[in-house]
Amino acid sequence: MRWRLPLCFALAAAALPVSATPQHPATCSEGQAAYSHADAEAYIRQASADWATSVATNDSSVLERILAEDFVWVLEGRLLNKAQAVAEAASGPGPFLSNTLDYVNIRFFGDTAVAQGRETWRKSRGAIRHGRFIWTDTWVRRNGCWQVVASQDSVIAVEEGDD
Repeated sequence: MRWRLPLCFALAAAALPVSATPQHPATCSEGQAAYSHADAEAYIRQASADWATSVATNDSSVLERILAEDFVWVLEGRLLNKAQAVAEAASGPGPFLSNTLDYVNIRFFGDTAVAQGRETWRKSRGAIRHGRFIWTDTWVRRNGCWQVVASQDSVIAVEEGDD
């Protein structure tokens, strides 16, 4: 489950600003009314890829960093908050062998961004299975920091040879 689960598992700590590095561009610019769409898009794209990868690695720090304290996630008929998402991510190991971001499209509406994407996963509980997550994340820029406030994931089973 787009764990993003461990993608998405209720984060316990306040989201922290990230230092400016190629992997994690600066996400916070407190006191600045303006921001660069290019920098924000690069950060959201990288954070989405990090979340996808964390599903298989159980790296809950990704969720702690990107999820807002009031985050809500709709996942396979369940509602999760940040704390629950972070806890699930940290409880690994899960059945995911891999999970990779296929694409993400990002649109901006002032201090809000809507990211829609797809991930492809492999997991094992007995036989190896393949599938995809199709998702929508709503990002909000608060106090100069971009954080996910809402996510909706759908799981799609994939047969071998399906593209």
